[in-house]
Amino acid sequence: MAITKPSVLVAMSGGVDSSVAAALLHEQGYRVLGSHLKLVHLDGVDHGCCGPRAEADAAAVADLVGFDFEIVDMTAEFERTVLSDFFDEHRAGRTPNPCVRCNEHIKFRAFLDRADALGFDLVATGHYARSWRDGGGRWHLGRGLDRSKDQSYVLHMLGQEQLSRALFPVGCQAKAETRAHAERLGLPVASKPDSQEVCFVPGADHGAFLARHAPDLVRAGAVVSADGAVLGQHDGTFRFTVGQRRGLGVSTGERNYVVDLDPASNRVVIGPGELLLRRGLVAERVSWVGDRPPERGPFEAEVRVRYQGEAVPAVVEWADSGSATVQFRTPQRAIASGQSVVFYRDDEVLGGGVIRGALR
Repeated sequence: MAITKPSVLVAMSGGVDSSVAAALLHEQGYRVLGSHLKLVHLDGVDHGCCGPRAEADAAAVADLVGFDFEIVDMTAEFERTVLSDFFDEHRAGRTPNPCVRCNEHIKFRAFLDRADALGFDLVATGHYARSWRDGGGRWHLGRGLDRSKDQSYVLHMLGQEQLSRALFPVGCQAKAETRAHAERLGLPVASKPDSQEVCFVPGADHGAFLARHAPDLVRAGAVVSADGAVLGQHDGTFRFTVGQRRGLGVSTGERNYVVDLDPASNRVVIGPGELLLRRGLVAERVSWVGDRPPERGPFEAEVRVRYQGEAVPAVVEWADSGSATVQFRTPQRAIASGQSVVFYRDDEVLGGGVIRGALR
């Protein structure tokens, strides 16, 4: 008697990774519905995973491989949960990570709700991450096999319910294998370059996008040294992030970095690189992949404080309030409030949260 495979709703951005994910699942006998999520209106601009080119590419893959396809308008939900947070975080002088927010609220909440509404068992994405279930029935999340493409950082908020219904078909292979699959299948996106920018920011010009869509952020203020001396002017703290070296708008004859943002006084503080060192951080909105901390008290872990950052040894002390204090074994540079801190043990993701502030 033949075993019927589950049905899978696959998020298709129009890129090679999600296209191959959908095609592989179809080959394996799953009932696949490719779903392209329209998240923003870009007035016809072709950019990243948004716009008419992305829609057309995703539709062409579905037609070629032979599975059903849909385009779903989630612009209202995206604006409410991702864009509004993006603007508010910049107003608070923080550096948000909209990809984390999008995965939490869109791809693994609203998208799962859509799967339920359509009667689909599972959802799938083209993320380079891995999941597995242990003998006790607990789900685990791990780095993608291709460490250079690993996207587990932006999935750290997933818990047991989401992982029990999520597939990551390309997470156990190298990017080169993904492209090889696309070529084997004759997919029109086989040689399509990876998107490097935030999908809703045309031209990767964050400053111009924010100035246009949140004009209240444009406020003249001072660029000051660590001792408070005025060195120059800026037109909004939103154009800066902690650790930034280029585009400071001032020249002192020395190498300077943004070491702090003070939205209350509308000041950007710059100084030498040694002023970026911090011994730890405090995180909020902490969640755990296992739906609970891995240990009762403080525990050792490797932590990443930015998407492309290396994992470094630290001690994590969590609280029932959903916060955590992280003490680095060695001081780390450029801890930016609003970014995510993610806790690892070897290749496994334990959980993570949003950086509220650094500890000097």
